[in-house]
Amino acid sequence: MAFDGKRWAVPVVVTAALAAALAYAFWPKPVPVTMGSAVRGPMLVTIEDEGETRVKEAYTISAPLAGRVARFEGDVGDTVVAGTTVVASIQPTAPAFHDVRTHSELEAAVRAAEAALDLAKAQVVRAEAAREFARAELKRAVELNKRGNVSDSALDRARMEARTTRANLAEARAAVRVREFQLQTARAALLAPDPGTAAPPKALCCFEVRAPVSGTILRIYRESEAVIEAGAPLVEIGNPAELEIVTDLLSTEAVLVSPGDAVLIDGWGGDKSLNGRVRRVEPFGFTKTSALGIEEQRVNVIIDFTDPPEIWKRLGHGYRVIARIVRWRGDDVLKVPLSALFRSGEDWVLFKVVGGRARRTAITVGHINTQWAEITGGLEAGDRILLHPSARISDGTRVTARPSR
Repeated sequence: MAFDGKRWAVPVVVTAALAAALAYAFWPKPVPVTMGSAVRGPMLVTIEDEGETRVKEAYTISAPLAGRVARFEGDVGDTVVAGTTVVASIQPTAPAFHDVRTHSELEAAVRAAEAALDLAKAQVVRAEAAREFARAELKRAVELNKRGNVSDSALDRARMEARTTRANLAEARAAVRVREFQLQTARAALLAPDPGTAAPPKALCCFEVRAPVSGTILRIYRESEAVIEAGAPLVEIGNPAELEIVTDLLSTEAVLVSPGDAVLIDGWGGDKSLNGRVRRVEPFGFTKTSALGIEEQRVNVIIDFTDPPEIWKRLGHGYRVIARIVRWRGDDVLKVPLSALFRSGEDWVLFKVVGGRARRTAITVGHINTQWAEITGGLEAGDRILLHPSARISDGTRVTARPSR
């Protein structure tokens, strides 16, 4: 039987096409990935944390004595002159209220003082009588002594008695004055608050607190009239043109910082970073609770501006900034995005794109910051690499660049 080629041509072609379609359908497709490149350029390694501006020399003015402070008429930002500007006026406070028992005790003290005064006055009367008698006796003794009827010794005793009674009278009169003052004290203690007599006497008003230094009012602790204790803060004064930055670093980071380190200041509201320099790393640490509730040991680092004041003059006391302390700087280094790296044991590796396939490549890493890693071996500038490699990627996987959005 002869082979009929025309009869079998169509089934063969259909079968081949079907097989090709199935092979194409199940053939592994390239994985869409995000690609980047190893590039050369500048790189910084910094220690970054939030900071706060503050006036270098801020003075908190406190009340030197207790009393009622008058309402403060100034405003934050006003200029004060040392020894001239009055920042507070303190008046005496009104008497306190008495409870029933205290009021009764004070009334009894007044009555006792009145009785003591009456007693003192009676003693004055007695002393005056004794003095008059002694003066009469002395007069008679002098006359009798002239006629020889009284001895000189008796005359001397009469004179001494006259002087003694005169001293007793002076003592009794002084006792009256003491009792009068004690009575005034007892009556003053009995005074109660009276809205009609709230203003203190002119002789007692007022104690004025003047600014000890010239500058600007940074903060007003008490604006309205109030009764304060001695030592209560009133206002804070400083010069906003003399600013510094304080940032609290973890103690493990603070040991890496030294005075003189360069600082980049961001997040202050301007378009460009400001320049600064570390002036001091404080020698003591303190405990601070983080937002996650973790206790951390922190150290204050003080930073000075190195830019002219005209650039940062809009900053004030207590403004928030981001301080980036420079630990290392490279002007022309080979670097890749940090998201391309991952660990394989003790080595750093990444996927390099070669001929449309991902090739696992071990590299040598130098400095690292939050965005970039310095590459000191294993790559060349311009090499294509994978960013954010997923679990679908392995050595030899075919890849294709994901379309950019």
